[in-house]
Parts: sequence; structure tokens; C-alpha cells
Amino acid sequence: MLNGSGNDDRKKPTLSEAEWDLMTVLWAEGCPLTSTFIMDHLTGRAWPLSNVMTMLARLCRKGFVHCDRSTTTNYYTATISGEEYREWEGRRFLKKAFGNSIANMVTALTKSGALNEQDIIELRKVLDQEDQ
Repeated sequence: MLNGSGNDDRKKPTLSEAEWDLMTVLWAEGCPLTSTFIMDHLTGRAWPLSNVMTMLARLCRKGFVHCDRSTTTNYYTATISGEEYREWEGRRFLKKAFGNSIANMVTALTKSGALNEQDIIELRKVLDQEDQ
């Protein structure tokens, strides 16, 4: 669904903050989960089951989650890995916010103080590893 480098990323769905929280539970467990399990493992949110069910239905419609209804208990599974989504969302954000320029993004993060010295050291290590 979100894989590939399609030309029109605007048509691809994104996750709201609340949807991200549910997906984080699914990604962390890596196996089919019940809505009750997901509800019980949401950090920082105390939602009633009805809200969790509504959000899961929305995620199914968007194509992020598959619901197995073959038994009396519904089981939910992520259809995309967290890594795949972060890669796609990162590319989309870079294009939208920084004109697809890593240099512009790093400059903005550095000027804003969002990158500390340790972050810069780690970034250099990543770039050095990519050169090899």
C-alpha cells in the first residue's frame, strides 16, 4: 500500500497522532491482537473500548490494519511495518517541509537547537557508514 516511491504521495494515507498510538502497539507486538489487548497497552491514553474499535475500523479502511473476523474474537494485524511507514513518512515530510533537501532540514534543525552535539556526532557516523 505505502511501499514504493509513487509519484503522488498526497493520495497515500497518513496516521493521526491517535492512530500512531494504536499502530505502535501493533508494531511492538508483531502478531495479531485483540482490541482489548490494544486498549490495555496504549500508553498515555485511557480510551474506552468503543473509541479503540472506532479507531481500528478507521485504520482498516485506510489499509494500515487487517481485521481477521474468522473466529468469535476479532484479531487485528498491521499491514505495514513501523519501519516502512517511518521511511515513507520521512520522505513525504522531507519533500513537503524542506523541498526534498536534507541540507535544508539539517540546517533548520541545527538552527532551532533541535540537534545537540551528540545528535550531530551520530549523524556523521550514519553518513560515514553510508559512504562505505
